[in-house]
Amino acid sequence: MAEFDTQKNVYLFTHGRMDLKEKLENALVAKGFSKEKFVMALPSKVGEVGDYVAMLWRPPNPDQIKIQQITKVEKVEPEGMAGLWKGVSKDDLESISLE
Repeated sequence: MAEFDTQKNVYLFTHGRMDLKEKLENALVAKGFSKEKFVMALPSKVGEVGDYVAMLWRPPNPDQIKIQQITKVEKVEPEGMAGLWKGVSKDDLESISLE
């Protein structure tokens, strides 16, 4: 199990499954993250190196939460739904079951 810096922002990717947002947030709080640090991910604004990403995985019917840490942010031209996130590199840290 990874150790997390709970002072960093956590960007939430629900892949359109807002019905699971509360479940996602509750699982992250149980891991020690602060709800005040949760940020809904937008294609027009990315996090910084060291911030976290928590995404419902595998869309469209996720059964887990993938926690990643941002390792690199490159300037890119926004593209499609990914937007500026296209230029963000992340390392997988942990997966949590949604069940």
